[in-house]
Amino acid sequence: MYTINHTKTTIEILNSEKTVFAEIRINDGASLQKLILSGNTLIKDLSPLEYKNTYASSVLFPFANRIKDGAYSYEDKNYKFPINEVPNNNALHGLVFNKTFKVIDEVSTKDSASVKLLYKEDKKSDGFPFTYSIQLEYILTETSLDLNVTVINTDAKAFPFTLGWHPYFLSNNLHESSLAFESSKKMAFSERMITTGTISNPDNSEIKIKDKQLDDCWQLDKTKVVFTTPKYNLVINSTEKDSFLQAYTPPLANVIAIEPTTGVSDSFNNKIGLKTLNPKETYQLNWNLKLN
Repeated sequence: MYTINHTKTTIEILNSEKTVFAEIRINDGASLQKLILSGNTLIKDLSPLEYKNTYASSVLFPFANRIKDGAYSYEDKNYKFPINEVPNNNALHGLVFNKTFKVIDEVSTKDSASVKLLYKEDKKSDGFPFTYSIQLEYILTETSLDLNVTVINTDAKAFPFTLGWHPYFLSNNLHESSLAFESSKKMAFSERMITTGTISNPDNSEIKIKDKQLDDCWQLDKTKVVFTTPKYNLVINSTEKDSFLQAYTPPLANVIAIEPTTGVSDSFNNKIGLKTLNPKETYQLNWNLKLN
């Protein structure tokens, strides 16, 4: 049987066998801070690294990654997001990573559990003068996690957006782990990690991580990504066919960020992966983790 427990700041989901566990931090964008499936620890707290610097497991909206100088133009008007990557003078990872979500539904059964959380933005900011709601649904089973994201444009005007997820996964030995996916194009970056174009991907089948220091982005030909470690194999998938993959190795042993996104850095300017959501319309996306 699955159980859902609440505190003022977290939701915990676990099964009676203690082989499944998840911790969702409500005040930090409803981010998934811990995850165990089939007894395997996939996501853990990144201490001593702080959430405000890692954005660990945060959902990234209305933009994923970076916007150069925080500035963009939309329908002949200029806007500017707050700069929160000060050394590079970039806006980073959107606006909902530090918002407080509220629980609107939960279900627990013998074989699974699900929690729905909602954030409504009713105030128009200078950088993004639009209103919207974003709903996150986490569904857990013994061997899988689904994250369903629903974005609704509650404004009277259309707005641009990309969407991303920023989970960090644990390997008992990252040196002996690998990433496999199909991609023919890799993003080229400036020194400020702003996308300048695409290049042919030299590693279009498998990347053996070994001693690589990754901060790279690929355009996926197929949405399936496989993270292979000595203890478990994890398949990451998306319902969005036009998908990108960002991978980053932080200054912490045996941890890697594997980030599915619908766009790349500076999408609001270079238009790579950029989408538009019309008034009252809904965009839905599923990211699925499956132990293989």
